[in-house]
Amino acid sequence: MSLHAPVTLRAGRVTLRPWRDDDLEPFAAMNADPQVMRHFLAPLTREQSDAFAARARLHVEQFGHGLWVLEVPGLPFAGFVGLSAVPFELPVPGIAPDPREIGWRLVRAAWGQGFASEAARLVLDHAWQVMRLPQVVSFTALDNQPSRRVMERIGLAQRAQFDHPRIAAGHPLRAHVLYAAEAP
Repeated sequence: MSLHAPVTLRAGRVTLRPWRDDDLEPFAAMNADPQVMRHFLAPLTREQSDAFAARARLHVEQFGHGLWVLEVPGLPFAGFVGLSAVPFELPVPGIAPDPREIGWRLVRAAWGQGFASEAARLVLDHAWQVMRLPQVVSFTALDNQPSRRVMERIGLAQRAQFDHPRIAAGHPLRAHVLYAAEAP
């Protein structure tokens, strides 16, 4: 049962919308792309990708927000941008209880054109104005410079470096960086 009608957000060149069945194939292709997934532990299998999409879709349907599908001119599926709960305790002082993470993953054809920043700003506006969140966080592998640049462009500030608790000691992706912003 839906608690809230799913929201579609639009501004400029970007649309953030609920998931559809025809998103599964391009989503799986994106998640199988080693370049897209280079800052994650591994590309996703089709089964893992479909399960991820099902969770994201259900969350948007139940709560009206979450990880939305990104549409941009010429690309009906350009990836996702949105908010999700952080599934572990962030070992960083000054983080609000039950933090929400803003995140994105885009197909290569959408890279380097400002779509992630444009869509993330739209999500932040929704977080502040509609959801009334006190704070939004974002984190990534230390060497993920493209995502770090997006975090900075949308007004998040670096707060700390930490070892991701779900990545094994000694793994090259364990070192992460956390960014955050408080509601204006």
